[in-house]
Amino acid sequence: MAIWQGRSLRKPSGGRIRLPRKKRKYELGREPVMTHIAPTRKKMVRVRGGDYKIKLLRTNEINVYNPKTGKTEKAKIVSVVENPANPHFVQRNIITKGAIVETSLGKVKVT
Repeated sequence: MAIWQGRSLRKPSGGRIRLPRKKRKYELGREPVMTHIAPTRKKMVRVRGGDYKIKLLRTNEINVYNPKTGKTEKAKIVSVVENPANPHFVQRNIITKGAIVETSLGKVKVT
């Protein structure tokens, strides 16, 4: 089912607001992609204007930047250690922005 990002159809009192128009396509959203640790799998999604976005469904690699050497290396992801977005994402190994991930090079934060 689609996610509608328009105004709520309820007033603060609980009464209904009757829209003078239909819901518009540009008000639609999408379900979040729960990226987890597994061999890499991507999905291409056509967006407004005919362009494409690439959704990362699964991955087991991450680019790690070392500020001391100024170099970026590719590392294997072992597990998700901490995730401020949702504590349940840790046991499900779901990667989001801000998550702290254990890698072959040590712990890193996803930015």
